[in-house]
Amino acid sequence: MMITREVLLKKTCRHQTEAVGETELAEALAALPDWAVEHGKLVRTFGFKDYQQTIAFVNVVATIANREDHHPTMVVSYNRCIVRMNTHSVNNGLSENDLICAAKFDDAFQQTFG
Repeated sequence: MMITREVLLKKTCRHQTEAVGETELAEALAALPDWAVEHGKLVRTFGFKDYQQTIAFVNVVATIANREDHHPTMVVSYNRCIVRMNTHSVNNGLSENDLICAAKFDDAFQQTFG
């Protein structure tokens, strides 16, 4: 099955024991064009008009991450939040959970700040 944003949004995270393959990752990055792989992590910088919006987004990400039981690293500044993800259970590689959360974070950003 082709990986699309819609497919990822319908999924929920589960325990992962295998990293995604190169083909799956390429499909996912095409579906999530604002994300990139940097140093083995899935990364996106979200921009905001001020600190209050940034913190509001951080709280939305925290809610999604807790629900999915898959938690990113976030670097927060006045008007941006850098989100980095990888999966410990696949030797800090990228799993489907990273892709699912990326799609859900994008969707929340679009709905709230888009």
